Amino acid sequence: VQLVESGGGLVQAGGSLRLSCEASGRVVDIDTIAWYRQAPGNQRELVAAISKGGRVNYADSAKDRFATSRDNTKNTLYLQMNSLKLEDTATYYCYAQVVVRTIEGSSSFDYWGQGTQVTVSS
Repeated sequence: VQLVESGGGLVQAGGSLRLSCEASGRVVDIDTIAWYRQAPGNQRELVAAISKGGRVNYADSAKDRFATSRDNTKNTLYLQMNSLKLEDTATYYCYAQVVVRTIEGSSSFDYWGQGTQVTVSS
């Protein structure tokens, strides 16, 4: 299973970006899928998570500015980021609990993407 993020880049403060994360491989199903971010010198922190049923949880820093959604038919997660601030600069990682095919049937594993850089300039 691979998680591949895209959509990062350089944007001015107040601008917007849309991140995508596509899961591929022996995916049977995806439970919780989420965005984390990590700035230099900081710990990785949750930005937003969405359950299979669509229940969403946002970090306080993301509320009212970011919106996450998922397309289960495409195994894809999105993060729409608006009103970006300098402090949003970080590497953004996709995380997913993926049910994969195994010899015995199926099992759930945690996966991370390689990250996509978001840089907000003044």
